[in-house]
Amino acid sequence: MTFSMKGRGKIMLKFGEWVVKHKVLILVFGLLLMIPAALGYLGTRVNYDILSYLPSDLDTMVGQDILIDDFGKGGFSFVVVEGMPDKDVSKVRESLEQVDGVAEVLWYDSLADISVPKEVLPQKVYDFFNSGDTTLMIAFFEEGTSADRTMNAVDEMRKITSEQCFISGMSTITTDMKHLADSETPLYAVMAVILTSIVLAVSMDSFLIPVFFMLSIGLAVVWNLGSNFVLGEICFLTQALALVLQLGVTMDYSIFLWHSYKEQQLTYPDHNEAMAHAIANTVTSVVSSSITTVAGFLAMCFMSFTLGMDLGIVMAKGVVCGVIACVTVLPAMILIFDKPIAKTSHKDFLPEFHRIPAFICKHFALFLTLGLVLLFPALYGNDHYDVYYKLDATLPKTLQSMIANDKLAEHYQMNSTHMLLTDADMDAATATKMLSEIKQVDGVSFTLSYNSLIGPSVPDEVVPQRIKDALKKNGYQLMMIGSEYVVASDEVNAQVETLDEIVHRYDKDALLIGEAPATKDLIQITNRDFKVVSILSMAAIFLIILITFRSITLPVILVAVIELAIMINLGLSYFIGEPLPFIASVVIGTIQLGATVDYAILMTTRYKSERAAGRDKYEAVGISLRTSMKSVIVSALGFFAATIGVSLISKIGLISSLCTLLARGALISMVVVLTVLPAAFILLDRVICMTSAGFPKEKPSQNAYLTEQRSALS
Repeated sequence: MTFSMKGRGKIMLKFGEWVVKHKVLILVFGLLLMIPAALGYLGTRVNYDILSYLPSDLDTMVGQDILIDDFGKGGFSFVVVEGMPDKDVSKVRESLEQVDGVAEVLWYDSLADISVPKEVLPQKVYDFFNSGDTTLMIAFFEEGTSADRTMNAVDEMRKITSEQCFISGMSTITTDMKHLADSETPLYAVMAVILTSIVLAVSMDSFLIPVFFMLSIGLAVVWNLGSNFVLGEICFLTQALALVLQLGVTMDYSIFLWHSYKEQQLTYPDHNEAMAHAIANTVTSVVSSSITTVAGFLAMCFMSFTLGMDLGIVMAKGVVCGVIACVTVLPAMILIFDKPIAKTSHKDFLPEFHRIPAFICKHFALFLTLGLVLLFPALYGNDHYDVYYKLDATLPKTLQSMIANDKLAEHYQMNSTHMLLTDADMDAATATKMLSEIKQVDGVSFTLSYNSLIGPSVPDEVVPQRIKDALKKNGYQLMMIGSEYVVASDEVNAQVETLDEIVHRYDKDALLIGEAPATKDLIQITNRDFKVVSILSMAAIFLIILITFRSITLPVILVAVIELAIMINLGLSYFIGEPLPFIASVVIGTIQLGATVDYAILMTTRYKSERAAGRDKYEAVGISLRTSMKSVIVSALGFFAATIGVSLISKIGLISSLCTLLARGALISMVVVLTVLPAAFILLDRVICMTSAGFPKEKPSQNAYLTEQRSALS
């Protein structure tokens, strides 16, 4: 949404004239930019591991680096083999070890020749590798969980193994997530463009103009995604959301330019002259409006969980690219294809809203009361909706990784696995005592270490070198702890705390790492981060509104109204039993605030100008509501259309959930801004006038407008 400011200025008008004069050159240049942008897009790596965005100084991240640098191992997977003869299992193990990116695969033949019956192994070793008619292998990867070589290795391992083999672990989940996201992302674009075009075709006065809106925004999206090359890599979540969010957020700028162009044609019959003035008008308004949206996105950059910076920078760039395309490429397209656009003109399908604004003004106390009443359940729901941190929990159960994880839990009671790095010089007796204590912790299903595999009676000199390299290297000893508890559950978090306390009694420098400890860190860090971002985004937008309107009260009212919409949106999830991903609150809190506060700014701008012109509060609010309602509705429906399709087709629960919230949030913000905000203006008009520049300070005149509209209603 955009808002006007008095005076376009000679510089902006000269810029508009320059764009009009060089329209063909601008369009050609914009299209040529697609080439480096496409190359940049293809050269930008996509990261599918959410946990990798944790601060690098955390013990879990330090331990992960040690595992890669000193052991040559990053991620790992358990391979469950059902009903296969030992000799065939051994062949599979050997084949898996030859895969590029696989550091090592451990099975019982790593300890003894396959001719030695498994039954003669120590009982705890036998129990680790066998359960019923299944056996278990551990595959270590040379690089991290989500490294390209690791994911490629998983794909290759799946080609080698038969239907009797199930490869589990975070690396396989990440690989499946990659394939799913890669296949769905083009569909997101298609769905968003189709649905948004339908909204525009109905709400605009030309069937063809939405095509040029989509082309202009599409160019801006490609420029933005291509410029991500300078970042090195972006998160899959950022890439998936960037298109739909940029489309939904920046579409308003195109609408404003078109409406301004049509308005200027009434004054300037020459289309080039009309467009020059429209561009000048648009630059001033759109730049001012976009600042609030950019501020909302940039607030996420202050998170220590750097996914916020990833999403914030990319979306802030997207808004800037959208503004540039709106005042350069789009005007060029409109002028070049002016005749076809005119031939596809049609009457406005949306009605003129006259009676509804009058009804809202007449019953402002009712709408204000409804807003206050909704505040209390919204606050309660906002504090009590269910949050999930285990991102694979909402993935399709038919994925190979999900099936394998279920097999691992079924046969070996493992829902998560912790890795423990301790001093390599810890003697066997101390290590055995520590592991014995660990084994007594609730939910621990197994422990595995150098000593438990080899046994205390075997001299170190006769131990195969490959076993030593796998579990002891560069001053560290690697141990594994299996857990019956699911990642991100209260039970596993309590378990991790207990394990931390135990291992640090035996080795103060020990590091407990893995998905569950890292997710526990994620929970603690994001809870703090989200509060900081929420405060910063509100403060930044508050300051921008304060400077724009030179008012103390208007920033409070506008931010409060949008925050009410945000709380209703998130709180609704509690009452309908909808669990949300952990990042939902910060994404919705910043994007819904930054994107939809423009609805309120548009109405406030007109309200201020009408009051400054001498109209009383009822008349000023009524006019601002009547003139803004159609724009707010079109903008909200466009944002809704850009996001709702993705929420319906995405099989990735994280993306689907966020898009559902964004779509719902656009509609909720629309309703709240069109009802509660004008009610607040009427109630607090005296205070607003006294604390804001540009408002009349004298006592308001009689409400002739309301009397007139009441008569119309009756």
